[in-house]
Amino acid sequence: MPARFLSAAVIASFILAGPVKSRELEDLRTYCMSDIKRLCPGIEPGGGRIIKCLKANKNEMTVGCAQALQKLKAKRH
Repeated sequence: MPARFLSAAVIASFILAGPVKSRELEDLRTYCMSDIKRLCPGIEPGGGRIIKCLKANKNEMTVGCAQALQKLKAKRH
């Protein structure tokens, strides 16, 4: 799957899940795309599958991606 499509799909899943600021989306794109490619190859975006994959691999996630996801989680609650 092309990186541009994957990036758009991941960002769209966060937008649909609730209000997200553009800075948070940029952080996700910046810090998580390499983790998604590395940890979740072949996972089809949508339905929370990418997030589920990242959570399942949280011990292997980069610090930057973990922090970006934590910020997003804090904003949602």
